[in-house]
Amino acid sequence: MRRSGDEGFVLGIDLGGTKVAVSAADPAGRILAHRRRPTAPTGSPERDLAALADDARALVAEAGLDRGQLRAVGVSVPGPVDLEGGRVVDPPNLPGWGEVAVVAALEDALGAPTWIDNDANAAALAEWRFGAGRGRTHLVYMTMSTGIGGGLILGGRLHRGVACSAGEVGHIPVEWDGAPCACGQRGCLEAYIGGAAWTRHLRRVTPAESLAAQLAGGAERVRPEELVEAARRGDPFALREMQRFVDYLARGIVILSFVLAPELFVLGTIAVAAGEELCFAPLRERVRPRLWRVLRDRVEIRPAALGARTAEFAGVCVAYEGLAGSLPRPAAARG
Repeated sequence: MRRSGDEGFVLGIDLGGTKVAVSAADPAGRILAHRRRPTAPTGSPERDLAALADDARALVAEAGLDRGQLRAVGVSVPGPVDLEGGRVVDPPNLPGWGEVAVVAALEDALGAPTWIDNDANAAALAEWRFGAGRGRTHLVYMTMSTGIGGGLILGGRLHRGVACSAGEVGHIPVEWDGAPCACGQRGCLEAYIGGAAWTRHLRRVTPAESLAAQLAGGAERVRPEELVEAARRGDPFALREMQRFVDYLARGIVILSFVLAPELFVLGTIAVAAGEELCFAPLRERVRPRLWRVLRDRVEIRPAALGARTAEFAGVCVAYEGLAGSLPRPAAARG
């Protein structure tokens, strides 16, 4: 009887601002093994990449897979990427990383063709292949974790644009010359409702007597998680903050609707945690009147389906894209 993985397998590595996830999957998308750990940047990209390679080798060994059957490695990384060079360029949430040749380092370490893509693109592919976007041709994926990322599936293909910069929905200017953003610009959507920026805002404005502050153990410790829970319990301050979140998110979605006219917006992380009553229902109410009638009933907004499992599939989907020829082979890659 042939063991799982004997027909070949891929490795997916998802490198995030707070966690590292490594998965092995067969050609049909079945996850064979998975592990994750907190991200612990050392300030040295070389040491960080060596640790990623160690994670991958350990997973293969634990799963009893034959390294000779490894067909490809896909890496999902935060921040801008240079696809043709196989590099990540100044990722804002990885201290000490500048322009880093991720593909060359991991190909040398793991001995298999390797591809890289932006984490939001990879998550969009995951939701499209395995989650809420299955069967759709045009969709926009948005995630609101540390920052705000996005991925565009247009015409049944991931649209990357010049310099792989398409889908940077977090940097739509929703307040001209507004709050500073981690990207160096001002007024970006991410500067208002990205997880890190929203946390900073909440810690400035949360009243000490609010339920959110009580749940967090002090106003200076409030996170979106406590804010959402307080809103769920009817706390007036938290409900106002959720309205602010929805208002800014609606601005971004209206702009994207007119530019791209997708069938579907798939929203992850904070939006999923807030749920239908606090986020999706009021968001649809805010967006719908702003759209032309021809779009109102054809643009759907729904929660992401994969949740924490996105990290299992993100890097794997990058590997599949590479094998399918949908990603350029980095110039520095072997062979």
